[in-house]
Order: sequence, then structure tokens, then C-alpha cells
Amino acid sequence: MLGSLSLLAATPFAFRSFSPSSNNNRSLSSGTNHQIAKQLATESGRGSQKLLRLHVFPVYRRVSYGSPISAVMIDDSSTITTSEENTQNIGILDIDSALRPFKDHFQYRIKKFVDQKNLFENYEGGLEEFAKGYLRFGFNREEDGIVYREWAPAAQEAQVVGDFNGWDGSNHKMVKNEFGVWSIKIPDSEGNPAIPHNSRVKFRFKHGDGVWVDRIPAWIKYATVDPTRFGAPYDGVHWDPPPSERYEFKYPRPPKPKAPRIYEAHVGMSSSEPCINSYREFADDVLPRIQANNYNTVQLMAVMEHSYYASFGYHVSNFFSVSSRSGTPEDLKYLIDKAHSFGLRVLMDVVHSHASNNVTDGLNGFDVGQNSQESYFHTGERGYHKLWDSRLFNYGNWEVLRFLLSNLRWWLEEFKFDGFRFDGVTSMLYHHHGINMPFTGDYNEYFSEATDVDAVVYLMLANSLINNILPDATVIAEDVSGMPGLGRPVSEGGIGFDYRLAMAIPDKWIDYLKNKNDEEWSMMDLSCSLTNRRYTEKCISYAESHDQSIVGDKTIAFFLMDKEMYSGMSCLIDASPTIDRGIALHKVGASSNMIHFITMALGGEGYLNFMGNEVTRYIFCLFVQFGHPEWIDFPREGNGWSYEKCRRQWTLVDTDHLRYKFMNAFDRAMNALDDKFSFLSSTKQIVSCTDEENKVIVFERGDLVFVFNFHPENTYDGYKVGCDLPGKYRVALDSDAWEFGGHGRVGHDVDHFTSPEGIPGVPETNFNNRPNSFKVLSPARTCVVYYKVDESVEETNGINVISVSEKLEMDASEQKNAEESAILVDHGDKENPQETNDRDTASFDEELQKDGAKQESIEEPAASVLDKKIVGSKLDEPEVEEMEDRTPDD
Repeated sequence: MLGSLSLLAATPFAFRSFSPSSNNNRSLSSGTNHQIAKQLATESGRGSQKLLRLHVFPVYRRVSYGSPISAVMIDDSSTITTSEENTQNIGILDIDSALRPFKDHFQYRIKKFVDQKNLFENYEGGLEEFAKGYLRFGFNREEDGIVYREWAPAAQEAQVVGDFNGWDGSNHKMVKNEFGVWSIKIPDSEGNPAIPHNSRVKFRFKHGDGVWVDRIPAWIKYATVDPTRFGAPYDGVHWDPPPSERYEFKYPRPPKPKAPRIYEAHVGMSSSEPCINSYREFADDVLPRIQANNYNTVQLMAVMEHSYYASFGYHVSNFFSVSSRSGTPEDLKYLIDKAHSFGLRVLMDVVHSHASNNVTDGLNGFDVGQNSQESYFHTGERGYHKLWDSRLFNYGNWEVLRFLLSNLRWWLEEFKFDGFRFDGVTSMLYHHHGINMPFTGDYNEYFSEATDVDAVVYLMLANSLINNILPDATVIAEDVSGMPGLGRPVSEGGIGFDYRLAMAIPDKWIDYLKNKNDEEWSMMDLSCSLTNRRYTEKCISYAESHDQSIVGDKTIAFFLMDKEMYSGMSCLIDASPTIDRGIALHKVGASSNMIHFITMALGGEGYLNFMGNEVTRYIFCLFVQFGHPEWIDFPREGNGWSYEKCRRQWTLVDTDHLRYKFMNAFDRAMNALDDKFSFLSSTKQIVSCTDEENKVIVFERGDLVFVFNFHPENTYDGYKVGCDLPGKYRVALDSDAWEFGGHGRVGHDVDHFTSPEGIPGVPETNFNNRPNSFKVLSPARTCVVYYKVDESVEETNGINVISVSEKLEMDASEQKNAEESAILVDHGDKENPQETNDRDTASFDEELQKDGAKQESIEEPAASVLDKKIVGSKLDEPEVEEMEDRTPDD
């Protein structure tokens, strides 16, 4: 969401973070990552440092066991000794020595974290028990009745009203305790609940000026609106279905993957029809597509109830309620359970950075002018986000902590989510919320009086809670600032996220597509941008955000192919140069597929794709796999409340004569490659060549060798690439293969044997600092990935390991049927595994010969005429980037 602020995004490079476009740029044309990190770490101690002053802030502490839900503000120093014991050994300072000047800051926030946990332990039974607030607040069944509790210290009188009492609360007045909690027990009537399931309820209270107002209960578990009334207010709904109507989960959570391959989706706009889709339709129609394309994780947007549909779910009004537009809580459970049956984990896009400004249907309705300690939000400017028009939480408030932490536990336990993507983390971390803040990577920007330590402590508590409840949870932070320690464990003094989003990468691609010709693309700049992240802190890379499509900017596919997206995607006509370029780049990571693939392979330890993009790979920003080649436009007055551009056109990929199927096939192949070789989870990442003249990038991820040729015209025969391990290499994935809409110029049955380079153990004598090399054919605008053949397995089994491209080609027929029928394809359980669309190897070789792309020679080749240029062997370029086997002080 922060992308909408148009902030200058800087993700960390090695340890330090700096913006590629800031005035503090340093040349990256030579030297290794760890050398640059060492230089920056040395310089970080220079100049003034604004350390956070160690004020003694009051904290919440329970004063009585009489009420398990009460709290007051007092100064507390009872746990200082314990806190000091926990702040002496801060592991993150050993990982990054450049953080040592900010030790006082880390000690201060760790002390606040430990103190808060101790208070929970002493007065609430611990953090996990404290986060069970939904069992106490809101409507809950207790002995012989329903008990309703609401924290509203500013209210003078209160009642509960609804369908059950004809909206007359005179007989259902609530009682307030000394801590601002109102409660009432409503006895059962003739053995039945007095408040029927699925009936409307509201909290009615009188505030200081004598005015009575109706509000939706803060902890309500379902909220609906009358669809026949324009602008109708939402109503809280008492959701307590009888056992026969409750959804019972049938499938266990899938195990945590080595690396998440995430499909981000918006259920409401996932239909091909101009309407709001349902949870059950998404589960039945869309989940099979996601599984078939080899994703292992689904990230759901807009789950929490939000009254304004066009907010994309980011202006949350009811935090414990599922969005009623797409169905009931039981319907969402069905979706998640079905995803688990497919082996897909499900993450929720959780919004705790702010809340809807709406009064009648949102949490903001409880703010009637009281002070901050009696409200969910800060008062004055501190409690309002001027760019988002939303309210900002007071993370230092005991009941706010209960509300938010319980909210996380609710979604994990009631709905079986497997983790979260925290939205708007940058806004939480700083009092300035990142507004007009060009983060340059200077550590003083992260650890100063501008840091909101209350919010930092809340995030530490949240991640501790999540990990205690679900140790295998995946938790991702959307942070544009690059704060050090965000992705390190709380036990080390970090904030505790598993991953952060690599938010600078899509900005880099948009800048290139908008402002640079193909010939102006810098291989070094792209490589540095993709590897610019903090050592030991994992990132989720992605090439395109939903932000571009929401605000009406072009998606990558449209930048590449523009109006020809509408007229030039048929396979029944020859592809124009524009379409040919667009599909190639979309495929490989430079334009579209190329852009996506190099982003995946080099940009992080996990990968995310937005709904629909797999089909039009940068085409639409939101539906990560097949979708709509335009922008997203929610129903609004300006478009006549139309859903026409708020849906996914799945027919694009399902229509066999359209070229969208090629991009989808490559998307499937990218994920299959990681499934087979687990390169995303590998810590071995070495960029050995950024060839500016020839527009080639060569790197190793795990034991795979990636060769990206971004040149618009030149094909290189006998291009020499460096590698680590000696032996025999073959093609694992080829973007130029026929099944991806390519020209089939690279032979998949060719053996590439390595040659030793230089003196063993002396990198400067090697080729591009790699001890071995082999030669390849590298067509223009393609990417080819090579794997090392395990020759001992070959000799034992007497068979060859097929490449990912060949495997996908063999499965193409069955895959097509699966997509058309939206039926899950389990490649491990095919009834007829031999019924594939095999292509005769001999005919394949004949096609290669026709294209002038014979098997590459491992000897020195003569110059050959390929494509439009005469290109010979590449010159040696000793240029290397390494992100492997480094120590913090290297």
C-alpha cells in the first residue's frame, strides 16, 4: 500500500541501505558487495547521530485481579532489573557491527518489549492468554446466556440493541466498570439464545454532550449492508451458527515451504463476470489455476470488512469480520480448507497500520472526543494520516494491544490462516509515516526520535505471538524504508518478520520501461537493484505491484505492447516486433517474462505474483496469473458504478489461439523450476558477469547457472559463462522454447562440458572469478537456465533427467484440460502419465537446424551469422558480485 505514496524506496544493500537515486550514491561499478558493505559500515559511525532519548514513559499495568480486562496507566519500574538482564546481549549488533552506535536505542525498545511481556505475564496470564480477547469481548456464549462486553470509557450510558429487542434498548442497559468496560448478560429464552444467529445488533451509547449514537460493536464477527439501499450503513451481525451450519476443517495446514511462491489475489475481483466474486467460487474456480501453476502460497487481500470497496480492503472498518461482499465466515473457511487440500498455504493481508475514518460503521465511531488513553487512536494530528484519510492507532494503549493482538490470533485459530502480510509497516515505524521521506540508507534515519517505539514494540509482540501460536507461520512486512533488523528474530533485538517486500524492484522496472530505450538498459544497475537487500534478512521479490494498476498507470505488459495487447495476441497471425519483444521480455525478466523471471531468480528469497499477471505478465497488476490487460478500476460514480474493469478475464489464457497462454506457461515453468531445484531458498547467489556491451547478465543461484540476454538483436554463439562446479550441464529452462512462444533456437539435448579456469583456489586467475566455464548459445531477449547433471545417477539409472521445459511440454495437453475445466491437476496422481504431448526428439533437432541453431560446440566457435548481427565469442570480463559466505565485518 505504501507504493501509493510515491516514496523513494530504498532496500538494503548488504548491511547498509541506500537509495539508488539519492545524493549519497556511491559507484557500484567495481568491488564486491561485502567490500561495499564494509566501507559503508565504517562510514556509518561518522557525523551526528540522533539517538532516542531515554524518557521514562508510563506503561499500562493491571492493578486488580478483580477484573481480568481492566487496566490503568501508572509509572512502573518493577521490571527494570529483568529488562536490563535481557538487553545486555543483543544479537543483531553482532550480525551488523554498524548498528553498535545505536545500542542505546535497541536496549530501550527491548526493555519496553520485555516490560510489556512481563506485565502480560503478571496480570493477564501471559501474551497468548492476553490475545484471547475475542473470548471475553464482543458477543460470547456463557452459561445460560450471551454476554456482551465493549470497551468504551467515554460513554456515559450504554445499551445493546438489535432485531432481537426491536431496536429498543431500554430493557438491555449495560453496566460500566471502573476501567471503561461495559457489559451485559442476556439470559436464554426457553432454552434458546435471546439473540438469534445472523440477526442484526448494535452498541448504543450516550457520550459527554448527551447525544445517543449507534455503533457496530468493535469485536463483531460479521457485518452486512442492505444491497438494495444506496449508501446504506453497515449493521453488526451476531454470528453464532448452530453446529449443523458451521464449517468443520477437514485438511491439515501444509508444511512451510523452503521458499514461498506467492499468488496474491483479491477474491471480489476474481470473477470473469462483471460482479463481485464469492469465496466459494474463488475456491472452486481460481484455486485450481493457482495450484496448476505451481504456486505454494495464496495471499488474500481485502479479507477484513471494509465499507468502501474501492479501498482495496485497506480502509478496514470491522477488524474481526470477513468481508460480507464475498460471503460468510463459513464460506471463507471453505476457501482456506480447500486451499490446504491443494497443498496451498494461505496468508492474509492484515491492516493494523490504520483504520477507516468512517464513524457510523467503523472503529472510529467510538472516538467521541475523549483523550488518547480512552480511545483506540491518538488524538490530533498524530491520530490522523493525512494522505490516507484514516485513523492511526495508539500502540501504547493496553486495550489497543489487546484488540490488535487478539485480532491476529482470531484469524490464525478461527480461520486457519498460515500467516500474514502486514500492510503499511513503514507508516507504523515512524512518526512521519514515511511521508516525503527520501530514505537514503543512513542509519540515523531509522533510529532516532522519529521512530515510533510503541509501534515497534507492538510489532515485536505480534511476531512473538504469531510464532508462539503457529511456529511455521509466514509473516511478511510491507516496508519501503529498509529498516535494519525488521527481518531478524525478536530474540536478537529484531522486529521478527520472516520476510520484507522488495518494494524498490517494481519502481526500478517502471523507471526503465518509461524512461530508457533497450540500448540504455544497464546490466550493472539492474543487477545491483535486484541484489540490493540486507544480508541475513530475507525478501519477497516481485516485478509489479497492484498499485500501478489501481492508480491508472500502465502495467509492464502495457508498457511493452500497449494497444497491440488488444489486436496482436492471436496465434493465427504472425507476431509483430512489438508483441515479440513484449512476450520475450515479459518472459525473461527484461520486458515481461524476462522481467518477472530475473526478479524471481535474483531479487529475493521468495517470489510474489499478482492476480492475472501470469497471463499478461505485467499486464495487469493484480491477478498474479492470468487476467486483464488494462488497469483496475473499481465501481465508482465516475464510471457509472461499473464492474467492467474490476474483474479477471480468464478467457484470455483459456483461448488456445491467443498468445497469453505462452506467458502463463512460462509462469508455470518458473515455479516448477524452483520446485525442482529449490534455488530460491539457496544462500548461494553469485553474479559473475554484467556485460554492458553485449547486454548479458550471468549468475548462479544454488547450483543453477542463469544466462539472461537483454540485447534486442544480438544472438551469441559460443558465449562463455563461468560456473562453480565442474561437470556436465544441460538446459533446465529455456524462455525461447516453442511452448513459451519462442523460436526454439536452443538445443535441450546438448551436453555442455566445463573447462577449468586459472589456478585452483586463486579467484583472480579464474574466468570472471569462477573456477570453471562452459559455452552456450544465447539468443537475443532470452533467458536459459542450466543445471549440473548428476552423472552417477545417469549411469545408475541409464536415463537422462529431462529439463523443466521438456517436462512442461510433455504435460501441456493435460494442463490445458485442467485449466479449461478448472479442476485441480495433481502431477503426482495422474491416471495416465504416458498420455502426454511428447515431441519427437529427431523432429526437434530438425527444427533447430532449420533455425540455424545447431547444437552448441564446446570448442572455440568461429563467428556465425545469427539474427541481425555477426557476433563472435565474448571477451573475458573479470567482474563479479558475491552474496555468499560472508562474515559481518568482511
